[in-house]
Amino acid sequence: MAARAPRLMAFSDLHVRYDENRRVVEELRPESDRDWLLVPGDVGETVEDFRRTLTLLRDRYAQVVWAPGNHELWTLPEDAVQLRGEARYRHLVEVCRELGVLTPEDPYPVWEGEGGPAVIAPLFLLYDYTFRPAGARSRDEALAMAEEAGVVCTDEHYLHPDPYPTRDAWCRARVAVTEARLAALPADLPSVLVNHFPLVREPTRILRFPEFALWCGTEATADWPVRFRAAAVVYGHLHIPRLTHHDGIPHHEVSLGYPRERRAWPAMPGRPAQILAGRGAGAGRP
Repeated sequence: MAARAPRLMAFSDLHVRYDENRRVVEELRPESDRDWLLVPGDVGETVEDFRRTLTLLRDRYAQVVWAPGNHELWTLPEDAVQLRGEARYRHLVEVCRELGVLTPEDPYPVWEGEGGPAVIAPLFLLYDYTFRPAGARSRDEALAMAEEAGVVCTDEHYLHPDPYPTRDAWCRARVAVTEARLAALPADLPSVLVNHFPLVREPTRILRFPEFALWCGTEATADWPVRFRAAAVVYGHLHIPRLTHHDGIPHHEVSLGYPRERRAWPAMPGRPAQILAGRGAGAGRP
């Protein structure tokens, strides 16, 4: 019998500070030692948890590809590493390079396994408060509406944009440098765009608190899946794991999420999703 082709898997929002989640991660086993794992952010909040978890995953998967979430960028008082903003992000990139984990700062690899070939593009973009609630005419007005509704992301306290003046300024800088890289991708290969936040706004429409969409992406990337020939988009952050299609392109939300969410919604898969499965047939989680 022929050996099974390597699979491209994805799992985000591991939040390993929770014992339940840490056990889920510790029990992960790929079906093949040639499988890859995409990890689009929110591994954990401390560098120690980040390093330990990616080391475990690196030891089990042929290649791990990481894109940062907002939680990794938090600077918490209890973290031994007190770097902020860009310096913190660069430190996490160096940890990944020590481990052999690919990041948005590395050359984009080409996936040759099941559903390939495709360029895997891990992205770091943040958000710029343009996913605004109806009636909000500006960033400040949208933030005021969210605060009045009692919806304020913890990023406002712990995600520092240094040396940029604001998180949205950092986002604009990241969008500019990333857009230039994606524009240089080979025209004969599709891409898999991997970002912590959704690249289009539509997945945020089902949020229980619509104001939270402010911290969920940027309108600047709305046409990227089409422009950059995405065979799939992979994201997390929303903790609503599902497969949707926008402009005919599959968008996979691949979060593990918080234990309380899985207890409230037993149908949450709680395991990696296969990307490019049955490419062209819109396959999602088995």
